[in-house]
Amino acid sequence: MKKVRFMTHAAKANGRPRNVQWEAAGAAPDPGIAVPVFANFRQYLMGWDAARRPVSDLDVFRSGILTPQFNGVVRVRSAARVGQAVTAAREALTGLPWWWWVGPDSPEPTADALRRHGGEQVAVLPVMVRPLDPSVEPTPAGWNSAPGLRVETVRDAERLARLVGTYRASMGVSLGLEAEMARLETQREDNADITRLAAVLDDRVVGSTVVITAHGVAGIFLVHVAEGHRRQGIGTALTATALAIGRQSEMHYAALVASPAGEPLYQRFDFAKKFEYRLFTFPP
Repeated sequence: MKKVRFMTHAAKANGRPRNVQWEAAGAAPDPGIAVPVFANFRQYLMGWDAARRPVSDLDVFRSGILTPQFNGVVRVRSAARVGQAVTAAREALTGLPWWWWVGPDSPEPTADALRRHGGEQVAVLPVMVRPLDPSVEPTPAGWNSAPGLRVETVRDAERLARLVGTYRASMGVSLGLEAEMARLETQREDNADITRLAAVLDDRVVGSTVVITAHGVAGIFLVHVAEGHRRQGIGTALTATALAIGRQSEMHYAALVASPAGEPLYQRFDFAKKFEYRLFTFPP
């Protein structure tokens, strides 16, 4: 299976005892949780397509950026129509790298049907969820951040460009795409639901995350820490701030897609793996 760079960073941390009652439910996830979580994820991913080209029975997004994280399919509504959907997706995404995301909001036979039509699975990513209790501060005990670190809400174009530069580099996206990524950030139709956070140290943006509060869920995306600044509590500070925003916005859950190496960090915040995404690609 190929290594896939996703919208998270590979932070590592020593774990602490997790919320056993919540994690015990992980063996049989409540489908009621999946509905708002994946509605949140679909909104975020499809927000990269400002033009919104509707394709029948298919949730597809096309940013135009030449990296698969920002183009793809997040759901087909009928497994019986996967063949037609693959053809439609290829046409809609011609000339771009893209992924097909298969989660629990997809019909059960979708993954097998994609394989029959030429799809290749490239990754399985854990989807981690935790409840947001307004009376509980979502910060793990015993963590320390780099002296002078602060987490700020990004509100101006200059800081946004620096934020994009941080997660672009961590994701392995070429420098030439940075300006277009910043432009797409500003043109999202759901910007009222989005809070962008920058971790700032010595007046440099050294980390990023994005929180989308929608469908009762605080979806956490693009958690990245710049090379050379990891293992300094920056990812922890960003995650704690993202959870605080979710609580303040009266969301019921927080959810994210973790890199396997990032799971220990999120477990410290009582996130538990509840679902998964399988990513498929289609050779030219």
